Amino acid sequence: MGRRHGLFTSLKYAGSLALLALLPACKRAAPQVVVAQEPGSDTVCVLDGMLLKDFPGPKGQIHYVEGTPDFFCDLNELFSALLAPEQKRALTAVMVQDMGKTDWEHPSANWIDARTAFYVSGSRKRGSMGPTLGSFSSLPDAEKFAQQEGGKALRFAQITEDMVNLSGGVVNDTSMSR
Repeated sequence: MGRRHGLFTSLKYAGSLALLALLPACKRAAPQVVVAQEPGSDTVCVLDGMLLKDFPGPKGQIHYVEGTPDFFCDLNELFSALLAPEQKRALTAVMVQDMGKTDWEHPSANWIDARTAFYVSGSRKRGSMGPTLGSFSSLPDAEKFAQQEGGKALRFAQITEDMVNLSGGVVNDTSMSR
């Protein structure tokens, strides 16, 4: 009986150690809920220093693990930053404005998760840098916009680096020359 009792005690001890080893996993912080920050009248785009309030079209913001969000005056700039091979910083959230619920010319509030949004690429609407993506919380809103303004509705994962190429810029813009 002594041997059996010793084996039983050893198994209980080993089981307790296994449970203790799992305890740190229980203490992991719950995923951080990020709330969009409404840009102020002096908020500038992280890429070009342009005031967000001075331009039409949806804006974007990237929240990083280490703190303060970066703001973008145009979704092409936002996606260009996200899709850049050198983008290695840990993200907590990416947010865009729902253009189905705010005015294109003077967008405000109505922030949504960029990863669940629908986008319209190739529309006639312009943002701060010229042609830009439109962002929507629902596929019907994106499709309605595409029908009215041209373009094609896409999901977040369908946006590619070549769709948001910023290499043209003002210097290489030939849209007005003829």
